[in-house]
This record gives sequence, C-alpha cells and structure tokens, in this order.
Amino acid sequence: MGKAFSKNATDYAPALAAAQAACGAQEWPAPALYMLATPIGNLADVTLRALHLLSIADAVACEDMRHSAQMLHAWGIAPPRLLSVHAHNEATAAAGVLALLAAGARVAYVSDAGTPAISDPGARLAAACRAAGHRVVPLPGASSVACALSAAGAAGDGRFVFAGFLPAHAKERAAAVQQLAAEARAVVLFEAPHRIAALARELAAALGQRPVSVCRELTKQFEHIATLPAQALPAWLAADAQRQRGEFSLVLHAAACPAAGQRAGDGERTLRLLLADGLSVAAAARLAARISGGSRKALYDAALHWREAGNDGEDVGAP
Repeated sequence: MGKAFSKNATDYAPALAAAQAACGAQEWPAPALYMLATPIGNLADVTLRALHLLSIADAVACEDMRHSAQMLHAWGIAPPRLLSVHAHNEATAAAGVLALLAAGARVAYVSDAGTPAISDPGARLAAACRAAGHRVVPLPGASSVACALSAAGAAGDGRFVFAGFLPAHAKERAAAVQQLAAEARAVVLFEAPHRIAALARELAAALGQRPVSVCRELTKQFEHIATLPAQALPAWLAADAQRQRGEFSLVLHAAACPAAGQRAGDGERTLRLLLADGLSVAAAARLAARISGGSRKALYDAALHWREAGNDGEDVGAP
C-alpha cells in the first residue's frame, strides 16, 4: 500500500468541485444537526456529501478540535466555527449546539474517526437535538465495524453483535468475555494496543478453536488482517512486536451451527423435559423448536407419538 493520504490540500480540489457538482442541488435543510461519518484512517475515504456539507456548514462540533481542523485543512476546506463536544462535556455542550440550531444554523457533528455515536460521543447530542424538535440528519461513511466484518467474512447469516470496548476492570471484563463466548452470532469488538495481549489470553481461554479475525490499523498504511483460532492468538501476537501496535477491531466469527442430527437430538431432549414439566404438546413443541433450532412440526409429531404410547416425557434421558 502507498501512503495513507496526501498532506497536500490542493490534491482535494477536484474532489471539492465534484462534491459541489454532485451535491449542490440536493436539499440541505437548516436548522439541522448533521451526524457526519469521517474516515477511520485514510482521509481519501471521505464522501462527496461530507465534503460538501463541511464546506457549507455554519459550525462543526468536534470530539477533538485540533484533529478536525487538521482534517479540514487536508481537504482544502477553510474551517468554519469549531465547537468542542466530547465524551466529558457532551451533555453541557449540547446547549451551545441547540442555541445555534435555534438561530437557524447547519451544524455538523464529527467524532475523531468513523460514525458518531458508534463507540464514540454523539448519542446524547443527537437525542438532545431531537428532543428540542430539531432535525437530525445522518451522513453515512466510514465505519470500522462494517469494514472489519466485510473483510472477515464472519457473519454468514448477516447477523452480528457490536460489543465495542470491553470493560477495563478485570472482573467485569472476564464476565463480558464469558458472555461473548456464549454468543452464537458474530461479534465485533475494539481494543487498545496496551490491552490487546491480555484480551488475546482471555479470548483464547474462552473460545478455543473458534476463529477470530484481528484487524489492525484498518485503511491505514500498515493495515493488517489475520484470521486464526482464538487459542492461537497469544502466540501469534507475541511472535512479532509490530502485531501489538495500532488500533484493533476484532471479529469473533459466528459459532458453527450444529449438525441436523445434533439439533434433532437436542430438540427431542428439550421436548421431553418440557412435556414432563406439564406443558401442552403444542407449547412444548413450539418452545423446543425455538431453543434447539429444530423442526417444530417434527417435534410436535414426536410429542403426539409419545403421548399415544403413554409416555409424556418421563424418560428424559432417551434420545
């Protein structure tokens, strides 16, 4: 890969012209708060809509004003009024944004990277603006969650869970890892470099052979994506000090689905327990199918057969 982006602001002049041509005639309501996704590393990932909005916004509310000013400069945009709205002042800073909206302004909100309010500040600000009756407009763009999932190929059925950063406290963190280990869907989580080794050990112990994709420095010059069994993570990280540097997105792959025969056996065992507990045939079959993933009709027919044979589920150990 080449450099992540050019620092020469004039390089973006054609993009700004293209943004004006593509977006200038679109509706840009005011007053409104625009939740604007920014690149997660490579500044060339900015969208035309984002460039145009930033060039016409009356103010930009930022998680980090210095970081946002550098981005705007790189894109060749003269910084409009910048406001500081971060995790520690979001509730109080919302009042300043509301005042601007009341005056009819367009305000863009950007977190340091990616989509605001996704493991970043912005949710309280958006909620406050909606509660005050102002329009909140999303401008989609880069997301490390979507980026990691697309490269990992881990969510076969399209379903996933976003866990963000796990708790820093050891006891709470251990509980969170155990909860994730019981999750059958793919899981996306973030980790900082100084804690990645500890997380790797915890995932190795909890997940065993379950595949994990480690996505490091996504979209940047030293982007690295590797997929390996969870139990191999600690050794893999230790083998090269470079692998523990940068920002991490990890994808726990969806748990392997049980074979049809295993699902049927699990469903029948569950069905017998439910019948023995006094549930009706219909209710027991419905619940057993939901728990095991088995066929509701097959379980219903099996329950009827057992009932006709005089067995309402007492022999719960039978297959």
